Amino acid sequence: MKKFDVIIIGGGASGLMCAISAKTNHPNISVAVLEKNPRVGKKLLSTGNGRCNLTNQNISSQKYCGSFKKQSKFIFSKYNTNEIISVFKKLGLMTYCDNDGRYYPVCRQASAVLDVLRFACDRFNINVFCEENIKSVKKVDKNFDIKTDKDTFTAKKLVIACGSKAAPKLGGNSSCADYLKNFGHTFVPFSPALCPIKVKSDILKSLKCLRAIGKATLADGHNNSLKEEFGEIQFNDNALSGICIFNLSLYSKKNYIIKLDLMPNISEEELIKILLQNQKLFGNIEIDNLMTGILQKRLSQAILKQSNIKDFSRLCNTLSEQEIARAAHTVKNLDFVIIENSGFEQAQAARGGVAGNEIDEKTMKSKIVKNLYVCGEAVDICGECGGFNLHFAFASGMIAGENL
Repeated sequence: MKKFDVIIIGGGASGLMCAISAKTNHPNISVAVLEKNPRVGKKLLSTGNGRCNLTNQNISSQKYCGSFKKQSKFIFSKYNTNEIISVFKKLGLMTYCDNDGRYYPVCRQASAVLDVLRFACDRFNINVFCEENIKSVKKVDKNFDIKTDKDTFTAKKLVIACGSKAAPKLGGNSSCADYLKNFGHTFVPFSPALCPIKVKSDILKSLKCLRAIGKATLADGHNNSLKEEFGEIQFNDNALSGICIFNLSLYSKKNYIIKLDLMPNISEEELIKILLQNQKLFGNIEIDNLMTGILQKRLSQAILKQSNIKDFSRLCNTLSEQEIARAAHTVKNLDFVIIENSGFEQAQAARGGVAGNEIDEKTMKSKIVKNLYVCGEAVDICGECGGFNLHFAFASGMIAGENL
């Protein structure tokens, strides 16, 4: 049996930062990290398209959803963007901020972020055990006993930092849910987030692999707008994708509507005038050329079909003003009914986790089990794209480590 003062289950962003924080603040305690993968930080290496978007200039609880959202205000006030950047600078990492407020390592390699964390673990003599498949986690008297397929570990304090079900190919699973429910915690089931959204549509197949810049609005069943996003929209076989769609996926539900405005910088009335001008310019050309210079041809064809203008053998000069007005309206209001979010395989994160009211945000301690701590994706909070989830992982890990 291997004995430690603290055992951290999960060698990802939150778990590694928790271990470093623990040894920084309590040099004399013994800390072990248990990781199921052959190496720590596997998911961290894939973030930011391999560049690791580790935080954002605009950190705020408003960028998150979940039952821990209100409590996260304390965490973000204590560990704001500058604090996270400062911590990494002390670990040896130089960073830069892009035009959208996203922070990356100067070398543009996620491996550098993982390396400075690993090197810190080595300096602090943190015990890291990889390829440890956990079989059971129990509290026996005042200690926590963890059995793996290789060994048995025991500790006075336990930190659950083993992530969510997102990205199963990178090791994502629901093990933290089992551990926490067995300890009596309420657990909000994981669901995919920051992922493509499957929608009902007759035109999506014709738009496969096409990209467009526009405004995407999420509306509920009563057509009330819930959230707007601007950016690149990607059209797939049966789903919409792109960062702006990923952010809407945090709040999407079945039968909600995604409304696309493919010309957000001009009004519908202005667009009608432009299309009427094009009608005169392209009068003797087939109608699927009406939006030449405005939209890609496949997209303009889909707009016409959606506007019930389907005979592409017609010439532009045969279109009525009403048909042109319908086409302009569709450009500004291309609607898709939501079926569901795509699966965990395509998800960058997951909604769900241990209920917020059961965690003390000032320490990340469980309010139910003494000496149990929870941080990172195991907590019911999920942020938008742009480094928000990694920021929470690092910040919650540091707070847990300080208070061990």
